[in-house]
Amino acid sequence: MKRVAITAGIVLALGLGTTACGADDKTEAASGNPATAPASQAAASENFGPGCAAVPANGPGSFAGMAADPVATAASNNPVLSTLVTAVKKAGLVDTLNSAQDVTVFAPTNDAFAKIPQADLNKVLADKKALTDILTYHVVEGRKTPADLASGSFKTLQGATVTTEGGDTDYTVNAAKVVCGNVQTGNATVYIIDTVLMPAK
Repeated sequence: MKRVAITAGIVLALGLGTTACGADDKTEAASGNPATAPASQAAASENFGPGCAAVPANGPGSFAGMAADPVATAASNNPVLSTLVTAVKKAGLVDTLNSAQDVTVFAPTNDAFAKIPQADLNKVLADKKALTDILTYHVVEGRKTPADLASGSFKTLQGATVTTEGGDTDYTVNAAKVVCGNVQTGNATVYIIDTVLMPAK
């Protein structure tokens, strides 16, 4: 089977913000003005998507907790990304991802990996080169905002490109849907996706 995609580090980037609500929201609250931005504007500075409900409210795996850690470490604290983390460790990419500066990671959930037949997944996990290609296909340079994903084509660290499109809080990466977007980590911005991306042969 084609190499299954796993994200490089799965999930997230340079602590731009701290949580789903950024500094601008706090400023508005302090001035007594409630945040009234429409969804399309909110998506530019906040987390969005139905999958965000699965992220822990507190602790290292919460949005605030992940913002304080580099991406691979942040992902390891998020129970939704445990399969991705296992893949990153097997590929020996933990240090590479944690030391990268300003990247965007498209991180497949455990359910995304579950779509892959177990025998095929085990085969990829046992092939370090194939695994590395798949994982690095989930990482692009620069912290991409939701606006950047509206209609874009980005070269991945693996060398091939991914195509994104969408608007408001509804975005896709190739055929994968973003289920929780704009998650910030210490060195990356993470978009959690529902399908593992596979680079062409």
